[in-house]
Amino acid sequence: MLLSIQEKIRTRIRESIAKNFDLTLQNLVLEHPPKVSLGDFAAPVAFELAKQLKAATGAKQNPRQLAEKIREDVLDLPEVERVEVAGAGYLNFFLKRSDVFLRSLQPQTEPATPRIGGKLIVEHTSVNPNKAAHIGHLRNAVLGDTLVRLLRACGETVEVQNYIDNTGVQVADVVVGFQHIEKKTLDDIKAIPGKFDDYCWDLYSKVGRFYEEDKARLELRAAALHSIEAGTGETAEIAEHVAMRILQCHLDTMWRLGISYDVMPRESEVLHLHFWDAAFERLKATGSIVLETEGRNKGCWVLPAEGDEAAAGEETEHDADKILVRSNGTVNYTGKDIAYHLWKLGQLGMDFHYRPFFTYPDGHQVWISTTETPQAEISHEAFGNGAAYFNVIDVGQSYTQDFVKKGILAVSEESARVRVARSSHVNYEKVALTPASCIELGFELSEEDRKRTVINMAGRKGLGVKVDDLINRLEAAALKRVAEHEVDRAQKKPGTELTEQEQVIASKAIAVGALRYFLLKFTRNTVIAFDFKEALAAEGESGVFLLYAIRRTYAIFEEANARGLQTDNLAQELADNLAQIPDYFSGAEGDDLWSLVNLALRLEEVLQEAAEILEPARLAKYAFQLAQQFSAFYNTKNNRILQQTDPMRQKVLFGIVKLTQRSLESAGKVLGIEVPARM
Repeated sequence: MLLSIQEKIRTRIRESIAKNFDLTLQNLVLEHPPKVSLGDFAAPVAFELAKQLKAATGAKQNPRQLAEKIREDVLDLPEVERVEVAGAGYLNFFLKRSDVFLRSLQPQTEPATPRIGGKLIVEHTSVNPNKAAHIGHLRNAVLGDTLVRLLRACGETVEVQNYIDNTGVQVADVVVGFQHIEKKTLDDIKAIPGKFDDYCWDLYSKVGRFYEEDKARLELRAAALHSIEAGTGETAEIAEHVAMRILQCHLDTMWRLGISYDVMPRESEVLHLHFWDAAFERLKATGSIVLETEGRNKGCWVLPAEGDEAAAGEETEHDADKILVRSNGTVNYTGKDIAYHLWKLGQLGMDFHYRPFFTYPDGHQVWISTTETPQAEISHEAFGNGAAYFNVIDVGQSYTQDFVKKGILAVSEESARVRVARSSHVNYEKVALTPASCIELGFELSEEDRKRTVINMAGRKGLGVKVDDLINRLEAAALKRVAEHEVDRAQKKPGTELTEQEQVIASKAIAVGALRYFLLKFTRNTVIAFDFKEALAAEGESGVFLLYAIRRTYAIFEEANARGLQTDNLAQELADNLAQIPDYFSGAEGDDLWSLVNLALRLEEVLQEAAEILEPARLAKYAFQLAQQFSAFYNTKNNRILQQTDPMRQKVLFGIVKLTQRSLESAGKVLGIEVPARM
C-alpha cells in the first residue's frame, strides 16, 4: 500500500516541477525519516532541483524556497495529512494514519506488478553429482531458493533450474574410484546399500589421495572423461548410475529445507543433442573463437579475452576459462555453458527431450533432460526461452560467468541482447565454520586451529560438513530445547503441553528457520562462519527469534478467542468508529504505535528493493527489525491487549498485531521459514 502512495507523491512532485520550472526529474527519492514524528516520507528533491536549475540558468537557488513552492502543489493528496518543509529544504509527508491503517486491514487482493516481466530463469544449487552436498552448496541453494521466492512475491514468473554436470571431472573421479580403487562393476555399485551420497563422499576423498600417490594416474581420469562424454561403454553406464542416484539424494536433502526445482538440464544432453555443436559453429562463423596453432594452447579452440594481445605469452589463472575445446577434442565447461545459456535465452533454436524425474511430497513435478524421444508426449511446461537468467554461483566463478556472457553476446541476435544485458551472476562468498561448530560436529582440532576465527573446509580432502548431518544436528538440538520447554509447560499448565509428534514438527521448523535465516542474514559478499549457538539463539538476530515473534502473534488471537473476544471483523468495527481512531495514533504513545504500523506496511517496498539488488539479506534484516519492534510493543505494559479496559483501543491494538503478523509471516515465507501450528 505504501508503494502506491509513494508513487502518487512522486507523480505530483514531477507535475509540480514541470509546471513551475519546466524541468523533468525522473529519479525522485523518498526516504524514511528516523522517527515517524518527523514524517512518513522525506523528499530531498529540492536539492537536486537546485542543481538542475543552476546548470540550466547559472543562477543559484535556495532549496528551501523551492521546496515551499512544490509543497503548495502536493497538499491535497488524499492519503496525506500535511506536508512540512524541514531543514535546508526537505519535504516531509505525514500520512492520514487512521485512513491508511484501516485500508491496510482490508484483504490485500491486488497481485504485485512485475518490473522485469517475461519468464525469468533462476539457476541454483547445481551441485556436482559425485558426493553428498555440503554446507557451501547449501548457501547456494538457500540463496537461490529465496531469490526465486522473492521474485515471485514481486509478481515475476520464475522457472527454477538445477544444472547437472554429469559429464565433468568430479563424476569421472568417482568412477575412477569405483573402477580402479575398489574394483567394482556396475552391478556391484548398484548393490551398495544405505546413503549412497555419503558412500561416495568417502570414496571421492580416497581418489584425491590416489592421484597424489602417482600423478600418472590422472590419465585414468582423462580416459574416463572421454568415455563419459561419448556416452558408451560400462564407464559411461557407471557414471550415469552414480550421477542420477546421487542427484536423488541431493533432491531429498534440499527438500528438507523446502527447496525444489522445475527442470534439471544435464550436461550430457548439451553434448549428445548437439547443443554444443550448434553453438560451436556459430562461434566459428562469427569469428569469435580462434584455433591456436602454437604456444601452450596449440590445438585448442579459444575465445580471446580483451587485452590478450598485450598479455601474449603470459600465463594467467583464467587461461583455462578461455579454452572452449581442448587439444584432445573434449569440450571445456565454458563451452558447454555458452551452449546451455544460448538455450536458456531461446537463442539456439533447439530443445531437450524431457522425462519426469521426481515428484515432491506437495505434488510438484521436477523434470530432467534426456536424449531419448518420449514414446508419448507427456504434458509439461515449456522450459527455457527466458527473458533473463540469474545464476547463483560462488564469487570464485565471477570471471568464468563474465566470460560465458561474452560468448553469448558474441553470437546472440540483436533482439536478444537486452535479455543478456539484464541477466546476472548472483555471486556469494564461501561458508566456513567456527572452531566451536567444528567441535560440535566431532572434528578434531589442533590447539592452533582452536585459536582461529574460522576453519575453512576442503571437500576433496573430506574436510567438510554434509548438509544432512548439519540439519540432523540442528534438529536434535532444537528437539532437546523444545522438550525441556514442554516439561516446564506441563508443570505450569498441565494438559497444554505439546505431544511428542508436535515437538518433532516444531523442532524441524526451528532447525530449518534457524539454518536458513543464518545463511540469509549476511550479505552475499560476506564470508560466513557458521556457528550453532548463534544460529539457534532464541534472542537476537536469529531465525528462532523470528519464529517466536510470529507464533506470539498467533498466541494473542488464540487467547482472545478462548476468552470469547471476536477479532474476525476488526476492519469493519474500526471503520464504524473511524472518528475515535486518530486519538490512538496521536502524541508520543501514538507515535510508538504508528511506528510499528509504518514498519509493517513497508514489506512490499522491502521486497522490491531486495529483488532489485538481488540481495535476500535486505529482507532478512527487515524481518528481524519488525520482529524486534513487535517484541518491544508486546512487552510494553500499556499494550497488554487482553487487559485493555478501553474496547476501542483494544481493537486498534488487535489491528496492529494483525498487520504485523501478516508482514512477518509473509516475509518468513519468502525467506523459507514456515511456522508450525504449535511451538
